[in-house]
Amino acid sequence: MTNRFTLDGSDALEGELCKLTQDALAGVRALIPKHRLQGLVLGGGYGRGEGGVLNTKHGHRPYNDLEFFVFLRGSTWLNERKYRDPLHHLGEELSVKAGIEVEFKILSLEKFRASPVSMFYYDLISGHKIVTDDETLLSDCEHHRAAHRIPLYECSRLLMNRCSGLLFALDRLQRNPFSAGDSDFVGRNIAKAQLAFGDVLLAACGQYHWSCRERHRRLPKLREEINAPWVEQICEEHTEGLLFKLHPQAADEPACNFVERHARLSELGRKLWLWLESRRLNSKFPNVRAYAFAPQKKCPEVHSIKARAISARAFGISSLVQRGSHRYPRERLLNALPLLLWDSEATREPAVAQFIQKQLRTSSIDYHEWVLAYQRIWGRFN
Repeated sequence: MTNRFTLDGSDALEGELCKLTQDALAGVRALIPKHRLQGLVLGGGYGRGEGGVLNTKHGHRPYNDLEFFVFLRGSTWLNERKYRDPLHHLGEELSVKAGIEVEFKILSLEKFRASPVSMFYYDLISGHKIVTDDETLLSDCEHHRAAHRIPLYECSRLLMNRCSGLLFALDRLQRNPFSAGDSDFVGRNIAKAQLAFGDVLLAACGQYHWSCRERHRRLPKLREEINAPWVEQICEEHTEGLLFKLHPQAADEPACNFVERHARLSELGRKLWLWLESRRLNSKFPNVRAYAFAPQKKCPEVHSIKARAISARAFGISSLVQRGSHRYPRERLLNALPLLLWDSEATREPAVAQFIQKQLRTSSIDYHEWVLAYQRIWGRFN
């Protein structure tokens, strides 16, 4: 790993990011007793040394979020109750100072050591900066480096999140007026999807890597393994997504400039979605409506008892008497998203509209309100 936060950012930017990490450490130490704090780790692009560099008239500026992981001793549940809000407020203060989002997430080192491989844990163990003094903090977590063991449901989750970004971008494109903030949001989510589609393909084939540059080098080799015409387009889109990740640009364009790009990428996402989910669930889905209405569990990795407990906590005890309460709430997103993003015409049909209302727990018949209802659930189960 490199000591740098970026590949080619200026010394001034590197110094600013270093100062931000030290401010974060000072803030965390002021909130959490020494005996409780195990360590503070910077993850994400800046933790891996591949953070985005925004070139402005005032010089290089940071662009991506700063993602800090606070490892605490004791019960994670109690630590969340006690420290989540103070850490959130600290993040807000630092965000104003930094001009980018600063986030703190509470983790348990014991749980990290005992957990199976996931994309999140793989990225964190493979590329990070330990801000506290103990460089051996994560030394007992090396099993998370096995990228080939990332399960397919992790690929599905990444794809769902990036396609959700395309859905939210589509909603913004329909706004009038369309602001500069809307433009930046749409451009950013298009770029995230461009990069993620290739990453999903690599992870599904056991070829994922923590470095976005190495992933880009590996991606063309999948052309021989996957005999599908859309693989070539995924490689091309990944190139654009990589360029944006390393050298982002704040977009300020009219909505019409994004429409064709968004439609092209959404269609590519539909093909990848059906390919991945057919493979993951061992079923053939000829179209997104067949997928959305398919009766099988779409999150079979979550035990029914756990799913019921989570549903009750999220939607109330009354939800347990409703049909489908044994299913993990993320299934609501997996069912609704394909219809909202790729088959919006079908949402005018009464049966489809009723299905979406049920999935999103809303009585609204307005498409925009459906997207808002989707976003509320997505915020909890992404």
